[in-house]
Amino acid sequence: MPMKNTLDRYGSLSIAMHWLMLALLVAVYSTILLREVYPKGSDPRDALKMWHFMLGLSVFALVFVRIGLRFFGTTPRIVPPPPKWQHLLSIGMNLALYVFLIAMPLLGWLTLSAAGKPIPFFGLELPALLPQDKEFSHTLEDVHTTIGEIGYYLIGAHALAGLFHHYIVHDNALLRMLPDRSV
Repeated sequence: MPMKNTLDRYGSLSIAMHWLMLALLVAVYSTILLREVYPKGSDPRDALKMWHFMLGLSVFALVFVRIGLRFFGTTPRIVPPPPKWQHLLSIGMNLALYVFLIAMPLLGWLTLSAAGKPIPFFGLELPALLPQDKEFSHTLEDVHTTIGEIGYYLIGAHALAGLFHHYIVHDNALLRMLPDRSV
């Protein structure tokens, strides 16, 4: 499979980045949900929160690689071409997903900054983006949580659209992003 996108398929780099982002999102959501299993102040709970922060910031770093690949690469065509309304909906959904992938980690970073907490990133401590303001940190955390809940619907709708195209419409929309099985 070629590394770069072609008119018919996404390249191996775009495919790997797509599925890596999904794996990271699953891990980000899992770590923040699993922390609830442990009592506040416990080591496992603190570790899961730290992993949530670090994996979220990984999403933030990698989304710009994804955007670069999208901006500088070819977008494979869908065969047969979808109606214009589906094409426009697809553009809107992709834009919403990219905004989500940028906004959520940035909101998390801002929340930690305003809370006066360290921003861990795999052995590094990132700088605070805001001065400490506990009240504002609670507001940012509420926004972060709400957008996180909206994220479930965005990701779910994206997945359902791929399955709809594959099983109902019978076009190649989903197949373009799956690893090539002919090898």
